[in-house]
Amino acid sequence: MSEKTIHFDNASEAREIGAALAALIPGMERDLELRMVVRDLAIAIEGAAEPAGRIAEFLESLRETRSRTALDAQSVAYAYEAFRRGEERVFERLASIRVDVSPRKPAVFPKTLGQQIYLRAIGENAITFGSGPAGTGKTYLAMAMAVSALLKGDVSRIVLTRPAIEAGENLGYLPGDLQQKVSPYLRPLYDALHDMMPPETIESHIERGVIEVAPLAYMRGRTLNHAFVILDEAQNTTPRQMLMFLTRLGFDSKCAITGDPSQIDLPDRKASGLLEARSILKNIQGLEFVDLTERDVVRHPLVQKVIEAYQKKQPSRALP
Repeated sequence: MSEKTIHFDNASEAREIGAALAALIPGMERDLELRMVVRDLAIAIEGAAEPAGRIAEFLESLRETRSRTALDAQSVAYAYEAFRRGEERVFERLASIRVDVSPRKPAVFPKTLGQQIYLRAIGENAITFGSGPAGTGKTYLAMAMAVSALLKGDVSRIVLTRPAIEAGENLGYLPGDLQQKVSPYLRPLYDALHDMMPPETIESHIERGVIEVAPLAYMRGRTLNHAFVILDEAQNTTPRQMLMFLTRLGFDSKCAITGDPSQIDLPDRKASGLLEARSILKNIQGLEFVDLTERDVVRHPLVQKVIEAYQKKQPSRALP
């Protein structure tokens, strides 16, 4: 038997790490046949030398990560699952990418290794395709990278677009001006924006054209220079629409294209532009496809269990 003790520097560190570990400790003890006792400013670990040493390293990596970014139960739970699968330096990899979105808002960090790969791809490529089920952060992280690029002056505007087909209506028949017509379709993008920017800043940017929202059809004939462009719900583009969109990219611009191939809503079983683009463009340098999976879904733990239960009952069901 071996005994190891992890000492915290102060009560704040002990409280934050203890809260993040609270729900995990019973599973850790069961998985590794250990006994873990949290006392004031320390965690005592008792068990066989090898697993006790491994879990001690995991806890020390928690302390190191906490010095750079805030910890929460969800990210710690994900890191522990990766640790169980034998993946090394998980926290270090997740903390290696920091996306600053505003002096008044907290920085954005990836919460899964898939998200870390996705953010790296956006940073390194002019065009990045992010595919995966709902809840994997495809749109949110693309928005974070766009806001960060605007903040640093890498681009002079953000352009948000999305095919508007879900309601089966022509935009021209919907009430209101263009922004009012398109807003319901772009709600996820607006929600992400409000997480990263103060409302008054968003309103000012939209009024001045620094942030532009437009349906995909309005992209035709344009050249988008010095812009970060996000095409959301790209699985609902036709091949012609996707080609039209990709050829809008101008100088000093970057593009993130997000979509869920399991949620294609095109009428009459039309081919998806997202799927066709993957088969045609896969070998082009400067363009990358990133596939996020159910492992990258970041939601309330109870929602994760609901999704798993439905998928066991109906494996072909798409995530909502």
